[in-house]
Amino acid sequence: MIALETPLAAALNHLLETEPWARERLAPFAGETVALATPPLPELRLAILDDGRVAPAAQGAQPSLTVALKPDALAALARGEEQFMRSVEVTGNARLASEVLLLVRQLRWDAEEDLSKLVGDVVAHRIVGLARDFSAWQADAVRRLADSVMEYALEEQRVLVRRGELDALAAQAARLRDALERLEKRLERLS
Repeated sequence: MIALETPLAAALNHLLETEPWARERLAPFAGETVALATPPLPELRLAILDDGRVAPAAQGAQPSLTVALKPDALAALARGEEQFMRSVEVTGNARLASEVLLLVRQLRWDAEEDLSKLVGDVVAHRIVGLARDFSAWQADAVRRLADSVMEYALEEQRVLVRRGELDALAAQAARLRDALERLEKRLERLS
């Protein structure tokens, strides 16, 4: 499993290198282990080092904190950070958990900066801009597809009912129930 933990630790350390404040926040937890569970993938365990960086945890190290992603985490990530955070289950050391969740919310990879070291500033800026535009285009396409499917289900196939129509039907059912109760009382009086 260390084969998967090593690149993860390298990527996290790359992020932590650019943000000294983040390393300072992790340093007090030196020696503790954080487990990342993403079923069906194997659990990954990282140890926090004295300088606030991370390394693959020793074999058999017990985690102080376990961060588990629910199966819907990837779909939730597409809907936004708030939805994604709802698909994360955290157990263990509460102080460490609050620091890790803060880092998840605050740390961002500056891809343009890293790319500029390879291809130059202008080309990196253009590549990142194209990637951002492509990503926005994909998100817009997914949103339009979802809207089209919803409209088809509501209008064409009548699989779903609009809220207003459902409320109107409920009001009609209530009026019919009241009318039936009045009719039953009249019939009781007549008999």
